Amino acid sequence: MTSTPPRRVVVVGASAAGLTAAETLRRAGYDGSLTLVGSEPHPPYDRPPLSKQVLTGAWEPERVHLRRPADLDALALDLRLGVPAAALAPATRTVTLADGTGLTYDGLIIATGVRPRRLPECDTPGVHVLRELGDALTLRERLSAGGRLVVVGAGFLGAEVAAAARTLGATVTLVEPAPVPLAHAVGQQVGTYLAQVHRDHGVDLRTGTKVAGITTGAGRATGVLLSDGTTIPADDVLIAIGSEPNTDWLEGSGLRLADGVVCDRYSAAAPGIYAAGDVARWHNPLFGTDMRVEHRTNAAEQGMAAARNLLAPEQARPFAPVPSFWSDQYDLRIQAFGHLRDHDEARVVDGDPADGGFLVAYRRGTALTGALAVGMSPRVLRPWRTALAAGTEWTRALDGPPEAAVQA
Repeated sequence: MTSTPPRRVVVVGASAAGLTAAETLRRAGYDGSLTLVGSEPHPPYDRPPLSKQVLTGAWEPERVHLRRPADLDALALDLRLGVPAAALAPATRTVTLADGTGLTYDGLIIATGVRPRRLPECDTPGVHVLRELGDALTLRERLSAGGRLVVVGAGFLGAEVAAAARTLGATVTLVEPAPVPLAHAVGQQVGTYLAQVHRDHGVDLRTGTKVAGITTGAGRATGVLLSDGTTIPADDVLIAIGSEPNTDWLEGSGLRLADGVVCDRYSAAAPGIYAAGDVARWHNPLFGTDMRVEHRTNAAEQGMAAARNLLAPEQARPFAPVPSFWSDQYDLRIQAFGHLRDHDEARVVDGDPADGGFLVAYRRGTALTGALAVGMSPRVLRPWRTALAAGTEWTRALDGPPEAAVQA
């Protein structure tokens, strides 16, 4: 039995996943009502440059816009910006916005992303988070030669901001509770290498210690108190301790929420309701596990997949990508494919960390699950993506070039 095509689609979330979903609907021939809801007043923009090009001043805000005004106009959107969603009632197929407006739908795509984890002191002047364009511009105004910045959290966001701040001439202290930054995600060897890169660029990296509090004076942050009793003076403090999915507005909706909107392999959360991007936790059949991926490429790919499956659920295809991400720190490009977390082994298979360029392969059980390159050409990593997409076993991938393992 063929389902009835929707005539009223609401996409909640106007960043990469939501915008891509809207564009995919129109390209697929959907000509019904299409509402795009965004919590920020800005038109859809790209977030990865915020911690790099925007923060350093290499890019002005207009450059991060994902589409020109004419491109957005061509989508014939009912564009609701600056008003976040407040509630969802699947029984009546209604999304209620914070201003009380009710939007009815036949099809719904949830793409509300994530928000930064915060500390109680985040409301103190001089204490920052970085998620939105305004956050980046505010921090950019504060960073200058001679300024003192303490970054709490040495994940990819914290590391990128530390690198950008050093580029601007700021004095930077990077605080991380784990003994080795990012070891849980990329392994001890890669984490140790990246830690040394920051030290070589003048970052004071403090590992194995936690933040006990923020010191203040004259109503503004003046430093960071560590659990070892040390106080680090600061003009500004960035809190980069991870993120949380924006699912509060879905409480009481009946959707399953567990570190995101829980979806099946088709990105469906309920009949007529799909989720995409950072907020979606779905079952990826390629890796045989549930995952929630906070990376730009996944947001766009899942936005497209969710839109297609919403329009034609009887022809739905599983969303089974090889996730990818990249990070620019100083003049170093870090790029990865696959599912690196929860790995059982991480092995250098090409290059040498001592030479500044190397590739690491990741194993879980008997399967190749990821590959990460530091300071190497993208073409070196590309065959490993092919091997991951083919579900290549670990031993076969290590026998020779990944192309040979795939073709065998």
